[in-house]
Amino acid sequence: MTRVVITGYGIVSPIGNDADSFLDSLKTGKNGIGPITKFDASQTGIHVAGEVKDFPLEKYFVKKDLKRMDLFSIYGIHAALDAMEMAKLDLEKIDQDRFGVMVGSGIGGLPTIQEQVTRMNEKGPKRVSPLFVPMSITNMVAGNIALRVGAKGICTTTVTACASGTHSIGEAFRNIKHGYADVMLAGGSESTICEIGIAGFASLTALSTSEDPNHASIPFDVDRNGFVMGEGAGVLLLESLEHALARKATILGEVVGYGANCDAYHMTAPNPDGSGAGKAMKLAMKEANVAPDEIGYINAHGTSTPANDKSEAVAIRYGLGENYLNTYVSSTKSMTGHLLGAAGGVEAVATLLALQHQFIPPTINVSQQDPEITLNVVKNQAVDASFDYAMSNSLGFGGHNAVILLKRWEDEA
Repeated sequence: MTRVVITGYGIVSPIGNDADSFLDSLKTGKNGIGPITKFDASQTGIHVAGEVKDFPLEKYFVKKDLKRMDLFSIYGIHAALDAMEMAKLDLEKIDQDRFGVMVGSGIGGLPTIQEQVTRMNEKGPKRVSPLFVPMSITNMVAGNIALRVGAKGICTTTVTACASGTHSIGEAFRNIKHGYADVMLAGGSESTICEIGIAGFASLTALSTSEDPNHASIPFDVDRNGFVMGEGAGVLLLESLEHALARKATILGEVVGYGANCDAYHMTAPNPDGSGAGKAMKLAMKEANVAPDEIGYINAHGTSTPANDKSEAVAIRYGLGENYLNTYVSSTKSMTGHLLGAAGGVEAVATLLALQHQFIPPTINVSQQDPEITLNVVKNQAVDASFDYAMSNSLGFGGHNAVILLKRWEDEA
């Protein structure tokens, strides 16, 4: 089997839109959550979100691109191009038929759907934009990336709600591992901070109603009352080890395991016994031939909802066994909010950076850890740590569980 390494990544997030600022935010525990500014949210009962700030549109786009693509495509392309730039990938020197894209999204072009349905209702069906369908369909984030970079290998978008990004990375890893591709762009992208997006999740009572940005996304806290919507994209550039070494690429880390399954329990609630997510962790460790005691860090799904955090704590204990307290756990959603289908992409980058720089990003704004959550949660400040393996968990509506296992890269020459 082929080993799979990471040679680049790109990030668009509420806590930074480039590698340096994102890393600095993770280390300092920056809060990217603030009042909703994208629309008047006063009637939704929801006050805060993790919005992308100062997005450098002009780096890769012109303004009219916003009329041709929804923001989830724009964010995804930006992250993909940054990943390629970091990896120093020369498109002239690779086999484009073995260069693929797997970038997921949970909902796709929701702002475009809202805008065009409103236009149809107000002005009639003849006024719907001819670009409505290609702007809004979820697969276009992968399609638009492939179009931009000339990737002619497999090109898919996985839609598994909040597990989409992690599923995409896992499936891309397997495509390279089993010899179907040499290079893959993999991750997730999302942009759903719009009236229908906020109203829909608010109606489900899934969102935090807090007005205080410092007391809204508080995973594992006893007072948590819902997640905070975030937006952005995270994309990894994956390569076979052979391909990366042949072109003398700088290797940042290695993907060594992937676990995926389904709770088959409830549409939106996780199984409280934690068995689904726990088994997914076990599957990832089994593929990597790694023992639970070797896992130094878990970037938890940690959404800040009462049900998720409690059941995920049980799942981590199920997955790791009796020595589970030896493993550091944190949720970077405390800083970014919940990026839905992009969460797995952004959190994979965070997990990679934790391995590279040997630190544990904190779960910020925790006042009192829920006594029923008996995890080794890193709270409020990053800690230095020495570890070789880390997992990133993503759990989605529909019972979808996805886990990737990354290994620290040490030069083997």
